[in-house]
Amino acid sequence: MTQAELATQAEGLAAQALALAEQARRMAEAAGPVAQTVEPFLLLLTIFLLACFVGYYVVWNVTPALHSPLMGVTNAISSVIVVGAILAAGLSESVAAQIFGFLGVMLAAVNIFGGFLVTRRMLSMFKKKG
Repeated sequence: MTQAELATQAEGLAAQALALAEQARRMAEAAGPVAQTVEPFLLLLTIFLLACFVGYYVVWNVTPALHSPLMGVTNAISSVIVVGAILAAGLSESVAAQIFGFLGVMLAAVNIFGGFLVTRRMLSMFKKKG
């Protein structure tokens, strides 16, 4: 196939794409505003529940050899969560956001220190180097 034929085919495909985009725009305008919207709380709750299921299956399928390195990564992620939860609790004027931020700080802190205890890194920090 020559370059001229490729260019002609590309122009044809571009024209088809423009026609489809115009057709989609007209259909969207004809539909008008969407009568049924998703409640934000329900959307966030669905995402949270899906994340719980995925996290459960991911964690329980980890081989023992990978447990310690993955715990180190989990502890690093939890420390970022602590920073976000502190910001959520401190910068918000909503009482609910402050409560959830506080709970986020507490749960992430438990995860961090529990991970250190499980991997025995906390104990190595207190041992004297000899």
